[in-house]
Amino acid sequence: MVARLVIAAPSSGSGKTTVATGLMAAFSAAGLAVSPHKVGPDYIDPGYHALATGRPGRNLDAYLCGPDLVAPLFAHGAAGCDLAVVEGVMGMYDGAAGQGELASTAHVAKLLRAPVVLVVDASSQSRSVAALVHGFASWDPEVRVAGVILNKVGSDRHESLLREALDESGVPVLGALRRAAQVQTPSRHLGLVPVAERRGDAVESVAALASRVREGCDLDALLALARSAPSLSGEAWDPVAAVSPASPSPSSSAGRAESSATPERPLVAVAGGPAFTFSYAEHAELLAAAGADVVTFDPLHDEQLPDGTAGLVIGGGFPEVYAPELSANDVLRKAVAELARSGAPVAAECAGLLYLSRELDGKPMCGVLDAGARMSERLTLGYREAVAVSDSVLAAVGTRMRGHEFHRTVMEPGAGPVPAWGLHRPERRVEGFVQGNVHASYLHTHWAAEPGVARRFVERCTP
Repeated sequence: MVARLVIAAPSSGSGKTTVATGLMAAFSAAGLAVSPHKVGPDYIDPGYHALATGRPGRNLDAYLCGPDLVAPLFAHGAAGCDLAVVEGVMGMYDGAAGQGELASTAHVAKLLRAPVVLVVDASSQSRSVAALVHGFASWDPEVRVAGVILNKVGSDRHESLLREALDESGVPVLGALRRAAQVQTPSRHLGLVPVAERRGDAVESVAALASRVREGCDLDALLALARSAPSLSGEAWDPVAAVSPASPSPSSSAGRAESSATPERPLVAVAGGPAFTFSYAEHAELLAAAGADVVTFDPLHDEQLPDGTAGLVIGGGFPEVYAPELSANDVLRKAVAELARSGAPVAAECAGLLYLSRELDGKPMCGVLDAGARMSERLTLGYREAVAVSDSVLAAVGTRMRGHEFHRTVMEPGAGPVPAWGLHRPERRVEGFVQGNVHASYLHTHWAAEPGVARRFVERCTP
């Protein structure tokens, strides 16, 4: 049993990240082992959560991974912890478009049987806050809205009016935070600026959030509420079991030794650093469980791939922000291109796709793919249903996965002669590139939903 809270809000911009990160940091500073989680596919907030807790920020996405994996993945991440704090996504009842509650904060709260604390932006209301909270608390009787934290409160008088109104709602006020612009986190075209790009300032911001939460919230009451959560049934997710030969997978490879029987562990290099910050913690765990040694490198500063690299994974991030610096590291760009030409497995998602392209906003990239990328004013965002339309180092033809697109760039062409995926929602199109042992696509996927992806990739890394 892990004590746990879900931090939700009526809408985006209410202050979920402020409150959740502040709670994580405050409880961690008090000596508790805090497990940080984020509902949905967001990569940036978990970076701040990790900074606040000293543990990997983990995502809980009922669309990408399926509802049945939410509780096991939560238990895996929270193992050995005193408390888990789960930051919600968007408004509490907002989920995958057109699919009801699926992947919403409310859905995940029900799957975790966790009490919910509603963060309300009170800046432009007083007594109306009671009607708002009553509506959210009564909408779904299976969701336990057990407390409110008032955010952006203007004054002592304002707070008094809000508390008086909420006395009639039956939902207790567990905190009230004043407006404080000095701890706001800068944003840009895809959301908050990641921790890796502003670590010094981010440390100060998280410390300031912890101080605000300690001063404005009843931590004892919040901890007692978290401890009131009932036990969860079922086993925790285990990456070793997930990639075991007994695990069914349409992407398994006939005629190859299973990774557990490989005498030597191939080295898989994973791109990191400020330009490549988007990664799910479970991916590295699955690669290691499948038999690989995982080593992180920074394409901005490292001039060579790690010695002995047998496979390369380049996830998401902000290469468009660092295009000149990435381009200037021509020694590494050439090394990546040579590795791809050698037939070593390469898996690239979104930022990785851009890095493998011919050029990005006119700056030379690795040139592995005969395609160019550029920034666009249009945001491409949303969940996708995909099927592998070509055999690749990640998946066999017909492998079905769910993914997420999130970018303001355009790749021309958007698919190679051998595409990676056929997408079916919200539109039908092919996307991505399969070129030799290179798999490159805009689509972000969560490998815990299909662990055979990691097993297949590591198998291809083994001579």
